[in-house]
Amino acid sequence: MSDCIFCKIAAGDLPSEIVYQDDRVVAFKDIRPVAPIHILIIPRKHIPDLTAITEEDAELIGYLHLVAVKVAQEQGLADRGFRLVNNCKQEGGQVIYHLHYHLLGGRQMRNLC
Repeated sequence: MSDCIFCKIAAGDLPSEIVYQDDRVVAFKDIRPVAPIHILIIPRKHIPDLTAITEEDAELIGYLHLVAVKVAQEQGLADRGFRLVNNCKQEGGQVIYHLHYHLLGGRQMRNLC
């Protein structure tokens, strides 16, 4: 989608501090971090939100999680711990409608439940 900010970042049309990329996934630092390490992990494929995934996307969704672990390892978080968050739609707090995960770490996280 040409008006999607994350599609533009994935295409290299908008600057970002990329920490990982390959032919399916891009990971970059969030411009408004809520933790010392806050990285967004997105598929290059435009998927609006988690409810829009199909069985065809199952392998890609699994791959996003593998990339999250790889990035966490590269950022020194794998042994200490981290949080991986997906906000889905308006009430879930989603702001940009391109599927993405927030990799958060570098501090003690509070329990959510």
